[in-house]
Amino acid sequence: MESSFSFGVILAILASLIIAANALVVMAVLSLIHKNDGVGLSFTLNLAVADTSLGLAISGLVTDQLSSAARPTQKTLCSLQMAFVTSSAAASVLTVMLIAFDRYLAIKQPLRYFQIMNGLMAGACIAGLWLVSYLIGFLPLGVRVFQQTTYKGPCSFFAVFHPRFVLTLSCVGFFPALLLFVFFYCDILKIASMHSQQIRKTEHAGAPAGAHRPPRTPSDFKAVRTVAILIGSFTLSWTPFLITSIVQVACQECHLYPVLERYLWLLGVGNSLLNPLIYAYWQKEIRQQFSQMALGMKKGLAAFLLLLSARDGGPQGPRESARHITTISHSELDG
Repeated sequence: MESSFSFGVILAILASLIIAANALVVMAVLSLIHKNDGVGLSFTLNLAVADTSLGLAISGLVTDQLSSAARPTQKTLCSLQMAFVTSSAAASVLTVMLIAFDRYLAIKQPLRYFQIMNGLMAGACIAGLWLVSYLIGFLPLGVRVFQQTTYKGPCSFFAVFHPRFVLTLSCVGFFPALLLFVFFYCDILKIASMHSQQIRKTEHAGAPAGAHRPPRTPSDFKAVRTVAILIGSFTLSWTPFLITSIVQVACQECHLYPVLERYLWLLGVGNSLLNPLIYAYWQKEIRQQFSQMALGMKKGLAAFLLLLSARDGGPQGPRESARHITTISHSELDG
């Protein structure tokens, strides 16, 4: 019971941090979209929304962890909760894949990028992404082989879902996506190398520094760096959970559920807290927007405090000036 209570407290803190951090990113990206109307920013916004929904989904598990073990959540309700958690996590992972593909397309096809990735295409990609995410999350509810035969509270991932579900996701989704990430990044590095060589050849030929440069901008390659960090954090966060789940399927005698649920699953969920921190530190435009938001809040707070001080000191001001005038009048009379 004490272990479950401690886990519930950790889960509550993690959920609160995920929601707060990603809500700030949502506000910053919405302000940037209002200014710039960039298609790529809509994918960043979707990532923050997916991570926020994950924080909200795991916050629903806190009550069950903190409540008495004699009244655990019903299996059907627990299955629905874990389905929403899985759907939100899948949406976060798929959005990182979409961002990686978007940056790859912007560098691979710079002249045709805005023709291909317009607002309609971006909206269709995001809608399809959420549809696939919910299909993944609710898949165990329709496939019996992915469900646990017995249920014992409190509600947790492996209390209702069998490790075979994680094995299937790993083989069909995670590891192929990881290979695709590696391909994208290697090809982008190759393009970046050719890009820098073309610039050096142009400058050695005596042309002006900005003449005849390829249509790709340095910001494209800087965005790729951010995507690479996102992919790295995603890989480090979820790989231990997925590999240990595969080991649990292969070794039925091994009892790895406590490690999976108490530590490795939390590590994977913690990736949704790392994503906004990565964007806040590495993405220049979002970092600048955070600075503007902080400056605006500082000015608003200063104006609010000034208004409060004016309201508190308002009634005293006239009395003091009146006393001052009265004193002067008496002295003049004495003179």
